[in-house]
Amino acid sequence: MKVLLLGGTGEARALAAALHPAVEVISSLAGRVPDPALPVGPVRIGGFGGAEGMRQWLVDEHVDAVVDATHPFAATITAHAAQVCTELGLPHLVLARPAWSPGTATVVASDTEAAETVAANGYARVFLTTGRSGTRAFKDVDAWFLIRAVTPPDPDTLPADHELLLSRGPYDYAGELALLREHRIDALVTKNSGGAMTEPKLRAAETAGVPVVMVDRPPLPPGVHTVATVEEAARWVKAETAG
Repeated sequence: MKVLLLGGTGEARALAAALHPAVEVISSLAGRVPDPALPVGPVRIGGFGGAEGMRQWLVDEHVDAVVDATHPFAATITAHAAQVCTELGLPHLVLARPAWSPGTATVVASDTEAAETVAANGYARVFLTTGRSGTRAFKDVDAWFLIRAVTPPDPDTLPADHELLLSRGPYDYAGELALLREHRIDALVTKNSGGAMTEPKLRAAETAGVPVVMVDRPPLPPGVHTVATVEEAARWVKAETAG
């Protein structure tokens, strides 16, 4: 049995390690991050060319099942995988890490709505952690931004008044709290990515009394089968293999 594992996350790497070498797994990475952390086993890097390109690749490679363990905000490839697997009749699983509880955060539906919330509340010093693709919505907001990303955003998308912090998690509570205090942050903007790697910023914000604006996750395609843990995903793949 050959499995396509749509990855790029810590969960995807852990799942590849749990299955290798008993199951033939090909991990697929989008290729947007230079020098990515690679999983064990075969890896392909780059897009498929939309749903049609993914469909053709799955057929050409004689793939038997697809596990989507991409980032919770990778909505386009998740939608394409669900569509194509339905059309081809391939077993398909989404490994969706549990979302964070928003607590007292202001929950918004998009980066644009998050920027509007920052402007409406008059926040002056904002810790922006929505990733390199999430900066454009804040370009014209009158505030100072500490922007943390793994790779530099396009300069044309950046607010005029900002500091760029290139960094890759995991992060710890003490470091996040120190960062908020050092930069006198008065609002944190984040996506509801879930997981432990970047969660300490939420606890630090609560301690520091910093309000949080949280972009909600896009909905999963209707009818997809989901699990929340690597262990559940590994059991699903092994059951499909046994079947």
